[in-house]
Amino acid sequence: MLVDLTKFRDRAQGLSDDIVRWRRDLHRIPETGIHTPKTEDYICGELDKMGIPYRRDVGKNGCTGVVAMIEGKGTGKVFAIRADCDGLPIVEETGLPFASTNGNMHACGHDAHSAIALGTAKIIKENADSLEGRVRLIFQPGEEGNPEGPGGARRMVDDGAMDNPRVDAIVGLHVGMLGGSKVGEICFRREALMACMDRFEITVKGVGSHGSAPQNSVDPIMIAAEIITTIQTIISREIPPLTPAVISFGSIHAGSAFNIIPSECRLSGTIRALKNEVRKKLADRIGEVAKAVAEGMRGSVEYDFNWDGPPPVVNNPEVSEEFRRVAERLFPGDVLEMPEPVMGGEDMAFFLEKAPGTYFFLNTCDPARHKVYHHNSKFDFDESPLWRGAAIMSAMAFQWLSDHK
Repeated sequence: MLVDLTKFRDRAQGLSDDIVRWRRDLHRIPETGIHTPKTEDYICGELDKMGIPYRRDVGKNGCTGVVAMIEGKGTGKVFAIRADCDGLPIVEETGLPFASTNGNMHACGHDAHSAIALGTAKIIKENADSLEGRVRLIFQPGEEGNPEGPGGARRMVDDGAMDNPRVDAIVGLHVGMLGGSKVGEICFRREALMACMDRFEITVKGVGSHGSAPQNSVDPIMIAAEIITTIQTIISREIPPLTPAVISFGSIHAGSAFNIIPSECRLSGTIRALKNEVRKKLADRIGEVAKAVAEGMRGSVEYDFNWDGPPPVVNNPEVSEEFRRVAERLFPGDVLEMPEPVMGGEDMAFFLEKAPGTYFFLNTCDPARHKVYHHNSKFDFDESPLWRGAAIMSAMAFQWLSDHK
């Protein structure tokens, strides 16, 4: 049965000022990693005002995730909405009147994601008497990673964020410019949307010597250079040309003086892939190639592949089609199906492993005005379409629960 979606669109638009205010309040207090207590307090305070019960500190051991539940009529199935809420260790240089001053910054739009989810919660709570099931709201820290172990999504999943009762479908979004070209455009994809996001470290062991006597050394810098070059042949010669895969080195550290050959060189990098079997192959082959190159040049390596990163973000085709129908009813002409995925990563993937769902992009950047993108000290966006995110997610919850009651 088709649900009247007009009221959700109209109510969300009426909440635009509140959503912008919540976004700006959160923008002033960015926190990083899995421990975001001020952000948690703010979100819980707003949920209290709405009369929505919640569980806090989900994820344990310092993880400050929040899981809220809105009960409809009867029990029914559970539809979940996920929003990340952490920032980045970046000193803000936007000059905005609500800019952060604590040395961190919401430079990826997570403040907007949480504000949109609060708006969604308010709309659903106001209409709970006609809700054919239950809606769970997941506010997750640590999407940008955690220096000690898994990030927020996996910790929250392990702590039951998707259970008791089990989530039957889930949706999430990202603002910025990731798929569209027009402010307010909604971009979706029916299958693989984003890549895995893994990191690896290689420590090359050699023998140090004076720079004037290289014959007495086993030069780890030369070995590292050969490893970097050779590893790229994994992509060009071992992965099919039409299979997306990336290996990038992000750091190399060695030595302490210009005229001394060191005994050690440390490399770190990341891989991106859209299929788990490709992810596994890259992880294995990087270690094998590094070892073979180093031994061929009389050195050795220590290799560590960190499996704490998220797997690929894979949307469910059926839920994505249901999303498309809702989005096009709300915003005809502004819904774009992305022909290709992007190679960035997102730990929404952990939630999508537990329940079918879809992750979409809401374009909030005008290319003519917003030339600085994510993870930059001057990142900013147009706040005017944020209400559209709340309209889509609240409408999707009601329509999906009605269709699957």
